[in-house]
Amino acid sequence: MQLFSFFPWMRRFAPGFAIVSIALVLMAPLAACGGSSTSSTTSTGPANLTYWGWIPGTDKMVALFNQTHPGIHVTWVQTPGGQPTYDKMFTAIKANNEPDLGQVEFQYMPNFESTGALVDLSAYGAASVKDQFVPWTWNQVTLGNAIYAIPGDSGPLGMYYRQDLFQKYNLPVPTTWAQYADDAAKLHAADPNAYITDFPPKQGGWFNGLVWQAGGRPFGINGQSWKVSINNPQSQQVASFWQDLLTKKLVKTETDFTTGFYHDLGTGAIATWIGAPWTASSISSNVPSGSGKWRVAPIPQWQAGQTSDGNWGGSTEVVFKSSQHPKEATEFAEWLYTDEKAIDIYIQAAQAYPAKTSLLSSPLLNSPNPYYGNQILNQVFKPASTEVDATFQWGPTINQYYTDLGDNFANAVNGHGTLTDALNATQESTVAFMKKQGYSVSS
Repeated sequence: MQLFSFFPWMRRFAPGFAIVSIALVLMAPLAACGGSSTSSTTSTGPANLTYWGWIPGTDKMVALFNQTHPGIHVTWVQTPGGQPTYDKMFTAIKANNEPDLGQVEFQYMPNFESTGALVDLSAYGAASVKDQFVPWTWNQVTLGNAIYAIPGDSGPLGMYYRQDLFQKYNLPVPTTWAQYADDAAKLHAADPNAYITDFPPKQGGWFNGLVWQAGGRPFGINGQSWKVSINNPQSQQVASFWQDLLTKKLVKTETDFTTGFYHDLGTGAIATWIGAPWTASSISSNVPSGSGKWRVAPIPQWQAGQTSDGNWGGSTEVVFKSSQHPKEATEFAEWLYTDEKAIDIYIQAAQAYPAKTSLLSSPLLNSPNPYYGNQILNQVFKPASTEVDATFQWGPTINQYYTDLGDNFANAVNGHGTLTDALNATQESTVAFMKKQGYSVSS
């Protein structure tokens, strides 16, 4: 049975999340092939839960939980992460053998909720932890009074930059995108081998974060339909900005997270990187020669004095409806992302940036970082986390959207049209794809 192709009936998620409701005609067969979610199975022993996820350190977090919760035993199954994990989960949903819990990134929440396979955690008291989280992260996982996940971590954006190069060429640390473009021209004029940054055409999540910051909304709701607006004015503003830098050859266009990319960060061929808190460890781990040279600053704004940010990354914990122990699974999900000892493991092992507000004051996040000249990076990211727009919402076909956007951006980078043309092409292909999948769509 195909569970995620025919979802024309829409409901509005609480700000930050839109979902698709499955037609009643599909609800009966879905329930027939799924497990109970209304009560826990009576047992004389501990409730045994299976959890699929990929974050480093999860084994230690699970071990700590098992030691302190004798009535529940969690078995962690390490998965590859990203799309391979989601493919495995969707296959399991079809076969009615999904785990009790699973790690799901924010952008994939609409895909999973639209299958009808997630437990509403509000039935098991999850609303009691709402006020512990940064508000926009909670909005990403709720629908009215329904709660479909517990937020774990997030990725507000900042600007990593080579302080030594900015000082060498007397470049001001930019506070606006206009200043950023001016720095790009001055840097390249001073050193033709140096570029302000890299524009990775295939990195849809990164570009999406920039659109988020600008106030763009690629997806939304229009009555009973999905509203698709990938080429919205703010997206075009962002695309036009980067197209200008590309046309003037002021940025590189290599694939990020590669050996060549990190080499350029080390040599100074790339002077900045717009990234999230987790980007800090990516640089320090792969660019040892950059120690002491890098710093982080707030992301540039479109208008002077603004304080707007976007997000790149972040995940949640969901409970699947086939679980025979939804109450205990909810208890574990809440504990996993609220217990201070567990989150300390999370931060240390995975360099995660927690969604729980109080943990943003953790000493682990607020200590001087020797690699970054003893800067306390969280003095940038903590306020940034509060500046992420809570009304942003994801669409239901994120893989197709990112794939098409990346392909079309790659064409533009190679001289076939512009980034704005790429947005228009992705708009058309996304609408066509969603309609083919059975979604009701307007644009």
